[in-house]
Amino acid sequence: MSDYETHTHEFAPVYDQNSRVLILGTFPSVKSREQCFYYGHPQNRFWKVLAALTECPLPNSIAAKKELLLSHRIAIWDVIASCDIIGSSDTSIKHVVPADIPSLLQKCSIQQIYGNGAKACQLYDKYLLSKTGMPIRKLPSTSPANAAFSLERLTESWRIILS
Repeated sequence: MSDYETHTHEFAPVYDQNSRVLILGTFPSVKSREQCFYYGHPQNRFWKVLAALTECPLPNSIAAKKELLLSHRIAIWDVIASCDIIGSSDTSIKHVVPADIPSLLQKCSIQQIYGNGAKACQLYDKYLLSKTGMPIRKLPSTSPANAAFSLERLTESWRIILS
């Protein structure tokens, strides 16, 4: 088993003043940390789900991913600013320092916050709900570990972010 390592989130949230939906993950995976951008593991279905929902081509660059998000008024970030973690394991997370979500909410028009999986919601409720006063709604995780959900089922469950 690997040892815990302390990591700090090294890349900025994606948002602009028009963002109305905020999607929060927990903390970047090893692959995402290597790429310095969200949902970098090739088996994570986040970008496939968003492309299907928005009827856009699957983005294949960071610039294209940002354009997809911002053109549909979607912001993304993670609940955690820094933590101790083993690899990419959300279940190993400890010593959490939450991200400054309240300051992001002051800079845009977020109407609803969604969590990409249960752990993101649990961490948000524990560390941030009392600071933001804005509840989070749980979406099924796009992680490859969530094998119970097909891409089609994920896409249908995530359709709520467009309403």
